[in-house]
Amino acid sequence: MKTAAMGNEQWATGLRDPEPAAPSPALADFAQNVRLGLQRTPKQILPRYLYDELGSALFEAICRLPWYRVTRAEIGLLARHGTDVAACLQSPVTVVELGSGSGEKLLTLLEAMDLEPRPSDIHLIDVSAEALRLSAQALSRLRVSVSLHQTTYRAGLQQMAAARRPDGTMLGLFLGSNIGNFHPAEAQDLLRGIRGTLRPGDALLLGVDLVKPEADLLAAYDDPLGVTAAFNRNLLVRINRELGADFELGAFEHRAGWNAVASRVEMHLVSRRAQRVSIPGAGCVATFAAGETIWTESSYKYDRAGIAALVGPAGFRQREQWIDPDARFALTLFEAAGN
Repeated sequence: MKTAAMGNEQWATGLRDPEPAAPSPALADFAQNVRLGLQRTPKQILPRYLYDELGSALFEAICRLPWYRVTRAEIGLLARHGTDVAACLQSPVTVVELGSGSGEKLLTLLEAMDLEPRPSDIHLIDVSAEALRLSAQALSRLRVSVSLHQTTYRAGLQQMAAARRPDGTMLGLFLGSNIGNFHPAEAQDLLRGIRGTLRPGDALLLGVDLVKPEADLLAAYDDPLGVTAAFNRNLLVRINRELGADFELGAFEHRAGWNAVASRVEMHLVSRRAQRVSIPGAGCVATFAAGETIWTESSYKYDRAGIAALVGPAGFRQREQWIDPDARFALTLFEAAGN
């Protein structure tokens, strides 16, 4: 009855329905990147948009596949060498992780470091709300202060630079070979941003996937179960849901390929036929020829010399490096060099 009365009053006084709420900054940013990316040649959408709630869950499933060995190799290195990392730090320790994932790696490292007292502050920076939730849940058993920052790496680093405490050591974590998702020039720019947050003597722990046989790389990025394909195509599901697009999932297939010249695995969504897709939320229409692709991710692979060449110019010097020879994965501890 109350609802009907309110409706009658609104009709009688001539009041209008409220204007639709303006899109959130995150949705507006997504729309702009989709619009601009689909106007490029080749079409391209930034890989960070793969990680909505479902995308994050699918990626966690990928990490458990037998063909994707990065996560298991890195967790093993963190467990074995946590005390070595701790020996390079002075208390109190502040930890900042870019791209927190499920929190399993950070939990493994903190337990292996066995610091007393525990790190005074932990800051997690990720665009995925689901990843932040999972990480906070995983770390809750340690009874440490955890701050969540749902934002881009660069914005999160700016927040850290403004808020960091005057004493102790900061340990930056960039694990999972996430640095490989950036073009080398962009990766160096990001590393300089990380260095700008750190003081001389602070540390950066970096996980990097190494070059390995092409067959191993393709199995990791185009697994027989199709989990990676679902992860890739979920980007279209997200665009349909959040931007009102009409992508047909069956009209696109997943493709992963090794670009030996650029030393990277590339993931694409390939249009099976000529088609036209409307994306009202981005204010655009995209046309595809048969065989045309959307480039969704690059994953650069390095050798040991390449890691040093990438990170050194950003203002770091290498302290330690540990290699998993079977998975061909490197975990490297860098120190922020003096100015």
